[in-house]
Amino acid sequence: MEALLAHKDEINEQLARYGVKFGIYKEGSFNERLFPFDPHPRMIGAEEFRQLEQGLAQRVVALNNFLYDIYHEKKIIKDQVVPEEFVYRSPGYLAQCEGITPPHGCYSHISGIDLVLGKDGEWYVLEDNLRIPSGASYPLIARALCRRCSPATFQQHRVLDNRDYGKLLKHTMDHVNTGGINVIFTPGRYNAAYFEHAYLAEQAGAVLAESGDLFVENRRLYCRTSCGATQVGALYRRVSDEYLDPLFFEASSLIGIPNLMDAYMAGNVAIINAPGNGVADDKGIYYFVPRMISYYLGEEPILHNAPTYLPYFPEDFAYVMSHAHQLVIKDVAEAGGYGVIFGSNLTQQKLEELKKAITAAPRRFIAQEVVDFQDLPVSEGETTVERKADLRAFVLTAESPVVWPSGLTRFSRNPDSFVVNSSQGGGFKDTWILCH
Repeated sequence: MEALLAHKDEINEQLARYGVKFGIYKEGSFNERLFPFDPHPRMIGAEEFRQLEQGLAQRVVALNNFLYDIYHEKKIIKDQVVPEEFVYRSPGYLAQCEGITPPHGCYSHISGIDLVLGKDGEWYVLEDNLRIPSGASYPLIARALCRRCSPATFQQHRVLDNRDYGKLLKHTMDHVNTGGINVIFTPGRYNAAYFEHAYLAEQAGAVLAESGDLFVENRRLYCRTSCGATQVGALYRRVSDEYLDPLFFEASSLIGIPNLMDAYMAGNVAIINAPGNGVADDKGIYYFVPRMISYYLGEEPILHNAPTYLPYFPEDFAYVMSHAHQLVIKDVAEAGGYGVIFGSNLTQQKLEELKKAITAAPRRFIAQEVVDFQDLPVSEGETTVERKADLRAFVLTAESPVVWPSGLTRFSRNPDSFVVNSSQGGGFKDTWILCH
């Protein structure tokens, strides 16, 4: 391990050379910065990973069932398991997707589930990302560079190989492909995760394309290639729902593909992940996922949510009002670590203002107990310090869900912060799944 740590600067220099950066839009301007890598890996034992695999697969199956149900029979609403207000008022719910069944009925082909390991030894799910979960490319390339810099490290430690992500992604796309090539659809160079789009296209043997390369004719999607116009059977889109098709969603979108949804509704192209998935990863809907597992699968949840309260419910509202000073309050419309408020950090005046905002719009917020999750070692200069870290696990669904034996471990660079998001200045680690 010491040999790997000694190559920290060299690995980060190579990551910079490859363009492993994370872009941030702030105050109307786009800024790129290096996504700092720490060579201390997160290690997860074989038995612990088996439990994670089972729990993550169970969760993704239930969420896929929920998405089909919401856009079709709506049984879960009729049976009053989930209040209709939490579905129809969700910013991620798209009425335009009503009645559309994606190829093979799969909505979330690539799911990014964020977890933390509590100091009590239990994993807690913090968030489900079912729209455009990013980050798989970072541990993938970091592991490759670590192997190059210190091959002896991986001879001494029995770690499951993570190099199959490209094959898993290709298989996922092939499974739903309606006839044609696989394409990764990027909004372009100035997207925050453009490096990942290009890298995954290479790993999966897919074509990387922007909107100008793609067009719809006779309800079929085509890509302009060196061989001429070629039909697209599976489109792994890295473009948000609202910008996908200017004739169907946001009319001002300059990065969308006109009539894409027409081709999708005709069953002539698979879109990965399906439009409309945002209703299932809404922070308000998160509260109900354990109930979904019981409702759709008849099983007890293997993985648990962080203890969560919905001010929408009178009993939870009363609890949040009296304990706001010790809770984490999250705005359900925000992402990337934004809209996360620790009550303990607020002045009394700010706390009262927050309570008024919750009272005025209880559906807009959730509240969670602060999970005291584990710190991981991080190199800082010549010393090693402890910092909070989470794990984004990736679940790829073709015939059945497969949990990638790796993951993106993000850590806070601020010793006093529980927020680890890259958009908030965090760094990342590789995640080692030990063979035994």
